[in-house]
Amino acid sequence: MERRSFLKAAGVGLASSAVAAPAIAQTSPEIKWRMASSFPKSLDTIYGSGELVARRVAELTDNKFQIRVFAAGEIVPGLQVLDAVQAGTVECGASASYYYVGKDRTFAFETGVPFGLTSRQQNAWLYHGGGMALMREFFAGYNIINFPSGNTGAQMGGWFRKEIKSIKDLQGLKMRIAGIGGEVMRALGAVPQQLAGGDIYPALEKGTIDATEWVGPYDDEKLGFYKVAKNYYYPAFWEGGTTITSYVNLDHWNKLPKLYQSAFETACAEANLDMQAKYDVLNIGAIKRLVGAGTQLRPFPKDVMLAAQTAAFKLYEDTAAENPKFSKVYRPWKAFREDIQLWWKVAEFNFDAFSLNNPLKK
Repeated sequence: MERRSFLKAAGVGLASSAVAAPAIAQTSPEIKWRMASSFPKSLDTIYGSGELVARRVAELTDNKFQIRVFAAGEIVPGLQVLDAVQAGTVECGASASYYYVGKDRTFAFETGVPFGLTSRQQNAWLYHGGGMALMREFFAGYNIINFPSGNTGAQMGGWFRKEIKSIKDLQGLKMRIAGIGGEVMRALGAVPQQLAGGDIYPALEKGTIDATEWVGPYDDEKLGFYKVAKNYYYPAFWEGGTTITSYVNLDHWNKLPKLYQSAFETACAEANLDMQAKYDVLNIGAIKRLVGAGTQLRPFPKDVMLAAQTAAFKLYEDTAAENPKFSKVYRPWKAFREDIQLWWKVAEFNFDAFSLNNPLKK
């Protein structure tokens, strides 16, 4: 190639690059959002879900879309995250939807309800069982779009100052417990209290409450509950698979470029997988340390479990009869629960049951 022709061709290439760069920049605007979390920074796993979403969104958009995460109380109190996102005070938030059952009990299905679904079953319902469409329709009424962004797995039943030997021991007991689980405990005679994570230990220490549930060994150890209540019950029949959610204000969501929407949704899906995997590892060491420190592991008495299950489904039926929004989610959810439990009985349950009941001899 002649020198003149080469330079001409090179010149065209340089000119094209000069034009292309601004064009790309125009399609990838710099956007900065704030995410309000319901959780304190000390709970690195459940709070960390929001941080993971923010980090992955930035990486997937070449740092053009940045989200700054704020812990509970830094912008709004932990239990007002949904309100802040709905109003547009912040563009997005990280919370647990069952905190807002005071507005409508339908919120609970997006997190988990007593004697509901395990974490895998919950994901199956949300992603492929019609649950997401139902919940998205419901959340749209609050000007919000929701994204599953974590799951704790089956939780522990909580810390009690005194041993629970029968349902009689729940009478008048003041317990921090969120969502519909609190309503079920009320039906059994307890007095439910709703407190954000950072407020629980002082209340338990001072005797303002007699018991509390939170998540599981790793987070509970961090919050120090074992220092003031030695009886650690299981399982949390109200949280068999608890979904943590990212909320986005719909007005802000609709303004995002499609690439940024995809990045956000992808980051949330990654966070949903990551959280339970992390908890499943961290809870191993934590439960050993707690028992070593004198914690007494205790199963809930059978009469408590049976009474709670009866009370839970009575509440669902009563609510469905008077709340059309609740009924619209509950009826297909209940049918899905029945169907997936049929499958679970065949393989999943029997595999776990054999392995756990027949440990290898050392």
